[in-house]
Amino acid sequence: MSRKQFNLARTALLNFIEELTEDTADVQASPFNNTLRWHVGHVLTFNEKLLFRYPKKSNNIPEEYAELFGPGTKSSEWTKEAPTLETLINQLQEQQERVNNFDDLFWQTNVSFKVPFGSIETFGDLLIMLAHHETEHLGKMKAMLQVVNAEK
Repeated sequence: MSRKQFNLARTALLNFIEELTEDTADVQASPFNNTLRWHVGHVLTFNEKLLFRYPKKSNNIPEEYAELFGPGTKSSEWTKEAPTLETLINQLQEQQERVNNFDDLFWQTNVSFKVPFGSIETFGDLLIMLAHHETEHLGKMKAMLQVVNAEK
């Protein structure tokens, strides 16, 4: 079931984030083009967009997250203050609860919009793709943290 994959990915992400400090989250190590905080917020925002149709149909996270964490954005270009890690952790946990509250019928329902990655037919397919996306970012964040720690 796709929820198990998602929960495995989300738990791994949350465990990783809980070990970060606020300062470490904002270091932009070379050769990376964003910070750890950006990746955390991006995962949250991307999932909210595809599962809950943020920002038009979801007000579960602030509207400015699209400007901070949307595809193509860069933390070096932020003009607004980014949320704390604690805020992002709470929002990721709350999002996970909302995902887990959908029933099996929802996951079998066909997606009615174009998904930019692969052959996605149902919301269950979409959740598998989002779990994969989340683990891709987690892998990058782990590599980034190694570089940040080596540069200290």
